Amino acid sequence: MVSRSSARGSRNTAWETDDEQEVRFGDRPAAPKLVVFLSGRSGASRRAEGFLAQVLQRRRNHKTFQIYHVDIDDRPDLAERFGVTIVPSLAVVIDNKLRGRLEKPRGCREIEAFLKPWLH
Repeated sequence: MVSRSSARGSRNTAWETDDEQEVRFGDRPAAPKLVVFLSGRSGASRRAEGFLAQVLQRRRNHKTFQIYHVDIDDRPDLAERFGVTIVPSLAVVIDNKLRGRLEKPRGCREIEAFLKPWLH
């Protein structure tokens, strides 16, 4: 399942991909996309989501990213396209290009350091 979270917590499944790790998100503003690859069967995935929420809340960056959650059990094709082999993993997409990826984050500090270029 691929879902997008907005500031209100609603989700939709609009997703489209093409070659060369380019990801198209339709006609949305050019805000960075944060793609969270997880597995519903993974405790580490649940912990990483909690760490991510803490980082965004602490830095008051709830609206900085458009956040997409990708369950790799439902969408292994997207995991393969992004080169994700380990969950949880975070990927930042800007201008439809993959700009960074963090595999198996172990805490808030690691996530904050990874996202620092885009945080306010």
